[in-house]
Amino acid sequence: MHSIQELQQIIDQAVKDTTYPSEPKELYEPISYLMALGGKRLRPAMVLMATDLFGGDIQEALAPALAVELFHNFTLMHDDIMDKAPLRRGQPTVHAKWNEAVAILSGDVMFVKAYKMMIQVKPDILSPVLEVFNQTAVGVCEGQQIDMNFERRAEVSIPEYVEMIRLKTAVLVGGALKIGALIGNASEKDAQLLYEFGENLGIAFQLQDDILDVYGDPEKFGKQVGGDIISNKKTFLLIKALELAEGETAKSLNHWLNLTQFDAEAKVKAVRTIYDVLGIRELSESIMLAYADKATSSFNGINIPENNKTTLLSFANLLIKREN
Repeated sequence: MHSIQELQQIIDQAVKDTTYPSEPKELYEPISYLMALGGKRLRPAMVLMATDLFGGDIQEALAPALAVELFHNFTLMHDDIMDKAPLRRGQPTVHAKWNEAVAILSGDVMFVKAYKMMIQVKPDILSPVLEVFNQTAVGVCEGQQIDMNFERRAEVSIPEYVEMIRLKTAVLVGGALKIGALIGNASEKDAQLLYEFGENLGIAFQLQDDILDVYGDPEKFGKQVGGDIISNKKTFLLIKALELAEGETAKSLNHWLNLTQFDAEAKVKAVRTIYDVLGIRELSESIMLAYADKATSSFNGINIPENNKTTLLSFANLLIKREN
């Protein structure tokens, strides 16, 4: 069994070794640029991890793992256009460095390249692998649209929010793991249990991200702490606070949400104080851990030797207990 770090290094090297045509440079340079910005390479590492889990050959899983990384970055490239985001991993986004038309077309080519790499699996598993990949791709797009719809709505419920993050974030975690399991010749039952593990882990991962955005250490988080508060983003924390706040607390929270001109630091501090009064952090952490427990329960049902499970279980703990 390989360690998480070894698998991430294998992916990182494979990304570096991937070359694209030189012309037209406006089409291909943005792909090389975005892929070189790095990131944790968690999703493609999961493909290799799942193949390794069932004793498969990780070299056979390398092209599909790169397909997952290309697909993930394609969605980021297009998401950045929709969000009008100026930065990605601390560097200018593709649409900011080039323009929106370049970012749209370049992203489209990434999706095609992802398919080209995904079909490099053995013919006997091609159909089930593509079925998982297609469902995943559609789910991610649905999740992004629902997230954008939330921006125009006054109220969003907790179940609606969880369903959105399941689609936008968690199905890609589950899909990456199931594809890796199929490459490793897992049974359909075990591949599905691994998918359920990944999906619940993905939900827990996003809930932890919501918590870190408010309570993370600015030195470790890597993003602006309080960014979700500043933009009134409907995260689990805000939705729960709106549900629980009464009287003066509700009045104060709505005051900050409705302000168009404000000092960012003051707003973050005030809303965080409201969250503290309502016990939002503890509630959020308990829901996050409930999804982590659901993930572990599915994982425990997989029919493989216990010592094969160590890497993935330590990976799950790493995601849940991370600080960035």
